[in-house]
Amino acid sequence: MQFIDKSKIRVVSGKGGNGVVAWRREKFVDKGGPAGGDGGDGGSIYLVADTNMSTLMDFKHKSVYKALPGENGAKKNCYGADAPDLIIKVPVGTVVKDCKSDKIIADLTADGQKVLVAKGGRGGRGNTHFATAQKRAPQFCEPGEPSIERELFLELKLIADVGLLGMPNAGKSTFISRVSSAKPKIADYPFTTLIPNLGVVRKPSGDGFVIADIPGLIEGASDGIGLGHDFLRHVERCRFLVHMIDSSVENPMDNYKKINIELKKYSEKLSQLYQIVVLNKIDAIDETRRDELKKQFKICGKNLFFISAVTGENVDSLLDFITEKVDTIEAPVTEVVVEEDTEASNNDDSAFEVSKIKDGYFISGGKINRLASVTDTKNSEQVIRFQNILKSMGVFDKLKKLGVKDGDTVVVGNLEFEYYADEFYG
Repeated sequence: MQFIDKSKIRVVSGKGGNGVVAWRREKFVDKGGPAGGDGGDGGSIYLVADTNMSTLMDFKHKSVYKALPGENGAKKNCYGADAPDLIIKVPVGTVVKDCKSDKIIADLTADGQKVLVAKGGRGGRGNTHFATAQKRAPQFCEPGEPSIERELFLELKLIADVGLLGMPNAGKSTFISRVSSAKPKIADYPFTTLIPNLGVVRKPSGDGFVIADIPGLIEGASDGIGLGHDFLRHVERCRFLVHMIDSSVENPMDNYKKINIELKKYSEKLSQLYQIVVLNKIDAIDETRRDELKKQFKICGKNLFFISAVTGENVDSLLDFITEKVDTIEAPVTEVVVEEDTEASNNDDSAFEVSKIKDGYFISGGKINRLASVTDTKNSEQVIRFQNILKSMGVFDKLKKLGVKDGDTVVVGNLEFEYYADEFYG
């Protein structure tokens, strides 16, 4: 299985449906009045943490997610249907970042945790809402709000109680396969483990804890050498570390120091996590060598263990000690700073641009284009309201600054009209 722990996706919420202009026309009902229904709300997009997912593999094959738009309103005050929300499942431990602002907007650390990343557009109001005592027959309606489109960066940080670290071929995979039901690849060559392996260790009480076998580190890992740098982020959430060392190599203490140097280079906080030091493969050394190593590693005190993951020697006593520490050491508080995600629900698209074209000017902008789409040029009341909105938005001020003259053509969306200062500006 390929392990994917970083991915980029694009999300597009659903636009709101347009309101409509309609009238009651019923037999024996005098002066029926407006009856235009509202448009439905567009679908919002949520990310939800799911323990049944372990990687971001799904996002390698699909990277664009679009919610459905709301339905347009209808006559007889019938509302358009709201579009369903789109739920995107991600693994527990996923950090969500906005690519544009580079801000972290969510840290999904619990099963079922949910975050809104793109709110659907609100449906536009039909002409029923605009009826007043003075204006009993409004000839206009509202367009639906636009969708929100964003690019998000997803980064998975595994949530495990214990992080299992060590140089390549230190015996980590053999150990995790002995104490849990995990079945990692095991062979007598470096970098056998290419992806983090998670194993659940059962405690005598019946519950369990999760131990993560992180791919082997080498000198220079914090600078991107080897595999370790790609996966060090996965031990940031661990309660403590089990540092496994091959006791059969020429200088085990040298490997011990190299790993700790890389941890400190990567993160000062990571280097300060509680460590249990385990000298593995003692079945390959004699008693004299064991005594020498005890003297070299006496600085580790009670946290030092000699085991053989192959034969099982001293594994149970080590496991009892790890279980005790899982119950007493609290999980570290992560330093992920989650910022308020204002862009998730910001459907404001009132910005516009005015550009010069042959014989006139072209006006573009999300809100302006949507207003133009629900404006009937044959209806004078709708046209006047559209012009008043353009004036309030500052469109005519902008045209005046650009030197617009009476008789110039102005194009807005699907509408085209001639500009006259006394009619449109004054």
